[in-house]
Amino acid sequence: MLDTRDREILIQQQELFTRISRRYDLVNHLMTGWQDQRWRRLAVKQLQLPLSGQVLDAGGGNGQLAREVLRQHPGCLPVAADLTQAMLEVGRWRDSSGKILWTRADTNHIPFPEDCFEGVVSGFLVRNLGDVFQGLQEQHRVLKPGGRITVLETSRPPKNLLSPLIKIYMNRVIPILGGFLTGYRSAYTYLDQSTESFLRPEELASYLAAVGFKKVAYQEFALGVVAVYWGEK
Repeated sequence: MLDTRDREILIQQQELFTRISRRYDLVNHLMTGWQDQRWRRLAVKQLQLPLSGQVLDAGGGNGQLAREVLRQHPGCLPVAADLTQAMLEVGRWRDSSGKILWTRADTNHIPFPEDCFEGVVSGFLVRNLGDVFQGLQEQHRVLKPGGRITVLETSRPPKNLLSPLIKIYMNRVIPILGGFLTGYRSAYTYLDQSTESFLRPEELASYLAAVGFKKVAYQEFALGVVAVYWGEK
């Protein structure tokens, strides 16, 4: 059960993503120079999926990863699960395949039995979880033995000579760009704050290992601000 504080945070997050749902994908593309599409392709590729099977897109939002699963593996059945109804509605409207299953669900309490997915993938979800360990544990639970997880996520920027430039981009450029396109600047201030307070890549990799994933590895991008992680059950 969520306590009052966690429930308030969850409601605020849903309101935030509801407001930016229609422009969410566009802003992601612009602020990454369309590199987010390349990262998503890598995340799905690292699932090493069979020709057919079910794949969970956890925190699936508008379904970008679910659609990428179908592009790379047309025989698979993607399930896009997200807690924000508005994001799911935008994704369903954009889904020309009709093959994606859209479901409203909390990643900390995934409403599927254990050992039922060949792969679990997420994009920019984990740092928003109220309990990172529990959310990863749930994703481990629903994977079949031998199934793989991939996580695309931002991480706390490393401290180096480029740190001031990274900070300016995240503190100023992204909120201005996001605010201009969505009319909701505070959503992109939250992006910076949640990234600054999140785990470094080696720390998130240790969480994946702690919940039971084997062969955990990751690849960093964007000067260490973004990484793709993978592991096997």
